[in-house]
Amino acid sequence: MKLVKHIFKIVLWLLITTPSMKAQIDTTFFKQPINYINFIERVKENNLEYAAEKYNINLAEAEIENAKIIPDVEWSVEGTSNRKQMGNGLETGLGWTLELGGKRKARIDLAKSEVELTRYLLQDFLRNLHAEATLQFLESIQNKNLLDVQLNSYKTLQTLSSSDSIRYKLGDIALIDFKQSKLEAQAMLNEVYQAESDWKNSLVALNLLMGMQHTDTLFSAYSNFSDFNRDFILSDLIITAQNNRADLRAALQGKNVSQKMLKLAKANRMMDLGISAGMQFNGKATNEEAPSPYHTGFSAGLTIPLRFLNNRKGEVQAAQYTIKKAETEYKQIELLIQTEVTQAYYNFVNTKKQMQQFSNGLLSESKAILEGKIYSYQRGNTSLLEVLDAQRTYNDVQQNYYQTLFNYSSALVELERTVGIWDINF
Repeated sequence: MKLVKHIFKIVLWLLITTPSMKAQIDTTFFKQPINYINFIERVKENNLEYAAEKYNINLAEAEIENAKIIPDVEWSVEGTSNRKQMGNGLETGLGWTLELGGKRKARIDLAKSEVELTRYLLQDFLRNLHAEATLQFLESIQNKNLLDVQLNSYKTLQTLSSSDSIRYKLGDIALIDFKQSKLEAQAMLNEVYQAESDWKNSLVALNLLMGMQHTDTLFSAYSNFSDFNRDFILSDLIITAQNNRADLRAALQGKNVSQKMLKLAKANRMMDLGISAGMQFNGKATNEEAPSPYHTGFSAGLTIPLRFLNNRKGEVQAAQYTIKKAETEYKQIELLIQTEVTQAYYNFVNTKKQMQQFSNGLLSESKAILEGKIYSYQRGNTSLLEVLDAQRTYNDVQQNYYQTLFNYSSALVELERTVGIWDINF
């Protein structure tokens, strides 16, 4: 009789719980899986912010052409007319400003150095874009893992609630236990919905990084996190960062730009000469008092500015202070890089230690405890409260594991960002 009753419980439990075991997450949107290599390639090719930054090089190169401009030749023409038959006249000429002191060369050199500075800034932008995109990719994976944790927990509690419904109808448990298990399952479903929202939002962020215009398709990141184990030496990392960081090279190039600015400022202090040449055409004068035939004249001139009123001292002083500022900024960035690398290194080492704790069987032990509690509860040997505590503990352990895994991989990303290297591939 007991065997028949037990079989009846099992059959009834299966009939009730089978519909409720279906996934509760929204599957109406189209998901396309993407691995990290394809993702980061799409980011480099299609990221709109990076594409806009690349135009800065074109703009800087255009400034070289502007710097090559020489003063235009000016043509002037002037006519005269007399009412007293003194003869009409026409005067025409050409004028040109001759730049002295190497101004044109100084402008070109400054523009070329600014192009190099722009290239370094673009490299630094790409370094940060690599890191930010990788972190977003990792976050989307983490959110999916957390969603799976909540969903599996909900399924467990829903199964338990359905089982308790049967046991309550059979008189094996009290009404309060049945209501408690049902309430816990409903509360967990809300957490599933929140985790689902976080996951979808992280997928939308991936589309933004890849420059995707269509919102009906979301790329779903996947990875096995198999290539994040690294060993570093701090002193080597600092040296590598000082050699590789594009922002430090940009700061060094900034010193070069300021030197070019000083040369241009000094060149601008040199006077420019104005050169002119012209011809005069005078018509025949028929006035009885002073008749004259047609005649032509030539003229040439030289204009010399007097610089005692404007010697451009302020421009030179500003360029000199710019050099000092650039030198100070270079030292600051050099010190900042050393600090960032040191902090990122210690953070990576500590998260690596935390990650090793989960290799000691925390996940398997907490899962075994939960399964044991559920088994005992279904046989009346354990209270519902103990099962719920075990479920929460198992959830916490899983969430801590995925959070630690995310922190560990993120720490590696940040370390390589600060060093200026990139060998991440997972």
